[in-house]
Amino acid sequence: MLDRLNRRPRNSILRNLSAADFSCIRPFLNSVVLKERTVLQEARKRVEHLYFIETGIVSLRTLGAGSILETATVGYQGVVGVSVALGTETSMHQSIVLVSGTALRIHIDDLLRSMRRQPQIREHLLRYTHALLIHSSQTALCCAKHDIEERLACWLCLACDALDGNVLPITHDHLSVILGLRRAGVTESLTRFEQAGLIRKMRGLLQIRDRQLLEQKACSCYGIVARGYYSAKLELCGDNPST
Repeated sequence: MLDRLNRRPRNSILRNLSAADFSCIRPFLNSVVLKERTVLQEARKRVEHLYFIETGIVSLRTLGAGSILETATVGYQGVVGVSVALGTETSMHQSIVLVSGTALRIHIDDLLRSMRRQPQIREHLLRYTHALLIHSSQTALCCAKHDIEERLACWLCLACDALDGNVLPITHDHLSVILGLRRAGVTESLTRFEQAGLIRKMRGLLQIRDRQLLEQKACSCYGIVARGYYSAKLELCGDNPST
């Protein structure tokens, strides 16, 4: 039971539920720790739990023929397992914890019952799903059309948004896998970013030093994806004026 939650949760979706909707779902939420590299869901497998992310980052990945490509990230703005809102109980992605953190977890059966009692909960999930689909489709275009430095800057900006911070516990190896790029190319690009004052490299960490310049370096995909999440958040706030 979520007996510690006498406050609004940090997760944007839960935070913007009405008092009635949150009261309906609250008894079924359990706080869990998300450890790096933990697989929360497998692609094409039944969703058992949904995870409303509070801190950390979860990577959504598409797998095929031995290849891996990240299609989106989920941070405190979102939820892992949102395909349930579309009426399916099958996961669209492999969901793996990229940056350790915490989440509020709910069993799928409890969520489905809650959505039947309070239909507006589903509406909130669907608005987030729309933003997530924008993210995924824009990632596909980005991989095909944009150069490594644009893609890297875009990912770093989105990761900072998901984490709501400017220090990312991420390695060059992680970035090469996530972006489907050679490690050497990632390292060279990060070195140029550091020389330009955009970032600072530390052991196992990247610190964003000039966010404005990093956004300027990013391709247009960053703005499109960020606006998608921002619009969803505004709509959710509009449903709950007291937020």
